Amino acid sequence: MMEMSVKIGKLLLENPIMPASGTFSEELAELIDFNRLGALVPKSITKNKRKGNPTPRVCEITSGMINSIGIQSKGLSYYKEHTVPFYSQFRPPLIASVSADSIEEFAEVCEELALMDAVSGLELNISCPNLKNNGLAFGMDEEATYRLVQIVRQVTDKTIIPKLSPNVTSIETIALAAEEGGADALNVANTFVGMAIDIHTRKPKIANKIGGVSGPAIKPLIVRLIHQVYQATSLPIIGCGGIMNGADAIEFFLAGASAVQVGTATFVQPTAMLSIIEEIADYMKLYHINDLKELTGKIQYT
Repeated sequence: MMEMSVKIGKLLLENPIMPASGTFSEELAELIDFNRLGALVPKSITKNKRKGNPTPRVCEITSGMINSIGIQSKGLSYYKEHTVPFYSQFRPPLIASVSADSIEEFAEVCEELALMDAVSGLELNISCPNLKNNGLAFGMDEEATYRLVQIVRQVTDKTIIPKLSPNVTSIETIALAAEEGGADALNVANTFVGMAIDIHTRKPKIANKIGGVSGPAIKPLIVRLIHQVYQATSLPIIGCGGIMNGADAIEFFLAGASAVQVGTATFVQPTAMLSIIEEIADYMKLYHINDLKELTGKIQYT
């Protein structure tokens, strides 16, 4: 019998597939069986309500898309009263993705969520390129990353997963800072900062001018980042960025990921995550792999 379960911090997932925050919603329950996923990751939550960025927020590019949603949120109270109860009816662990404007606010929101038994883990969205300062974020600074994770660690013993930014000079340095701060796992990585211009109107294709690039175009870049982080830290890695099929996920595993998140593929095909799970199982059968963990970091150089 094949073993597809993976351990991410204190969480045991039945399989390594989960949605990327911001690409998953309650409405998808009408199209796919949430219980077949490894974990559930709804859109990032903020303490207070946020309208998000002006429209247009999304545009298609070659082999991907650019988005600048701006962390639109109904606020923490709504999340606790409606979102958490909805996802708690399903079997996979709920990982709450948290975004905030300050380190103290991160800790405050995480402390409240950690009091809820239905919340199994906390993903710290420290890397969203839309947050402030023309694309700068907490996850672009080693010291800020360390302090943020350390303070959140002080308010909860639940699994903490910082979502790293790819828009840095040395992702290994940031990863080590998160590990030293007390992280249980790492998400590698958020979107790359990018821009697209309409050549007919000569205007940016999204109102915020810059946004996050996702989709197949960034997959080779994420594979490289996973490989680097795997070499630098001992923490389990959740790979995120450009996975469209099972082969992409397996490439992430070989680079060092223990689990993966799927985002853009769900926009293309809402049942993509379920297909990816099946394709991974087919690969394991083909190569007589009994345990998925046998693939993690098993890239061959010669």
